[in-house]
Amino acid sequence: MKSSEIRSRFLIFFEKRGHAILPSASLVTSDEKGVTNSTLFNTAGMQPLVPYLLGKSHPKGKRLADAQKVLRTVDIDDIGDKTHATFFEMLGNWSLGDYFKEDAIKWSFEFLTSKEEGLGLDPNRLYVTVFEGDVNSPRDEEAADIWKGVFKKAEIEGNRIFYLPAKNNWWEAGENGPCGPDSEIFYDIANRFGGKGVTHEEYIDADDKRDVIEIWNDVFMQYEKKDGKIIGKLPKPSVDTGAGLERLTMTIQGVDNIYDTDLLKPVMDLMAKAQNDTKNKRIIADHLRSSTFLIVDGVVPSNTDRGYILRRLIRRAIINTTDKKLDEKRIGIFVDTIAEVYKDSYPEILEKKEYVKKVLTEEASKFGVALETGIKEFEKGNTDPFTLFTSYGLPIDMIVELSKAKGIAVNVKEFEEAFKKHQDLSRSGAEQKF
Repeated sequence: MKSSEIRSRFLIFFEKRGHAILPSASLVTSDEKGVTNSTLFNTAGMQPLVPYLLGKSHPKGKRLADAQKVLRTVDIDDIGDKTHATFFEMLGNWSLGDYFKEDAIKWSFEFLTSKEEGLGLDPNRLYVTVFEGDVNSPRDEEAADIWKGVFKKAEIEGNRIFYLPAKNNWWEAGENGPCGPDSEIFYDIANRFGGKGVTHEEYIDADDKRDVIEIWNDVFMQYEKKDGKIIGKLPKPSVDTGAGLERLTMTIQGVDNIYDTDLLKPVMDLMAKAQNDTKNKRIIADHLRSSTFLIVDGVVPSNTDRGYILRRLIRRAIINTTDKKLDEKRIGIFVDTIAEVYKDSYPEILEKKEYVKKVLTEEASKFGVALETGIKEFEKGNTDPFTLFTSYGLPIDMIVELSKAKGIAVNVKEFEEAFKKHQDLSRSGAEQKF
C-alpha cells in the first residue's frame, strides 16, 4: 500500500464517521488573533486547532480530520536514525466535546486492523500504553478497560496493556488550559513477540530497542489546568488523536525505517552510488525535503527566526555531502524527485519547483563562499571554533579536522557551552520562538 493510499484511507474512514475533512494548514504558524503562534512552525497536528480545543466553535463542526504538515527541529541531532524526521505528516481526527474515549479507541483499532476500510495490520502485533496515575489524576482504568474489551472482542489473548507515567502518557498545552491522559498504540514491527502477550519488562525493552514502534496516539483532554495545577474536569472533554504518516507507511510497507518508504526512498536512491554513509544520506534527504516544503510555504533563508531554521537545514544538508557542495544540477534533481512524490497530495510543490530550486541554489552558493572564507580565516590564524562557527558557518567537526592537521586541540565541550549560551541569548531575544 502506497503512502498516498494510507493518507486517503484515513481521511475517508473518518469522513464516513461524521468528520469534516480539513486541508493542511501551512507549516508556518498563523498570526491570526486567538491562534497559537508561540512557535515558529506547526509542530503537531493539533496545533492549528488549539483555539477550538480550548472551546471556540469550529465552523466545520465538532468532528474534524486532516493530514497536517508539521516541522520539528527539537530532535535534529537524531535525524539519520530509523524513525526521526524534521518534516513529516500527522494524520489526525478530533472530537470537540463530542465522542470520547470509547469511540476514539475503537476507531483507532478498527482503522489500523480493518482490511476493508483501514490498513489491515495484524491485530496480534499491537500493544498499548495508558496513564499509570499520579497526584494530579488517577490511573486511567477507563481507557484500559475499553482496550481490554476491544482485545477480547477480537479474540486477542495475553497481556498487551501497559501503565506508564506522565512523561509517556500525559498531554498538556502548558500551565493553563486543557490536559489529560493519553493512550499510545505500538506495533511489533520486528515481530519480536510472535503475536503473544508480554510482561511489562519485555515491552519496555522492546520499546528501548525500537522493536515496537509508536504508530498512534489518542489524547483525552478531560481536565483543566490553571497556573500549573489541575482545578477540575472540563465540562466538554475532547479527543485529539494523531498518527505519523511516515511511521505508518514504514509499518505497512514492511521496512524498518522511514527512509525506505515510498515517501523518501526515491530521494535516497539518488545517492545510491555516493560514498558517504547511510546517516549522511538520510540527513540530506530529510533536510532537502523539509527545505522544499518550507520554501513552498513562503520561508526564505535568513539569519533570524524561520529563515534561520531553513538556512540551518540547507547548510546541514550540504555539510553531509561527500564534497561539501550542492550544485544547481543536483538540487534540480532532488527537487524534481520530491515534487514527483507529492504531486497528488501537495501539487503546489510541482507548481513552485523552479522557485524552490532558485532559492536552494542561491543559498548553496552563498554557503560555498562562506565555507571558503572560513577556511581562509582559519589559515590566517583565527582558530577560535566559536567565531569560525557563528561568523563563517564552519561546522565544528570540520573545525576539529582542520585544527588536528595543524596540531591544534579543540575543546569541543567548551565550544558547546559557549554555543549553548549563544542559543539561550538568541531564544530570549526572539521571545523564545526558537
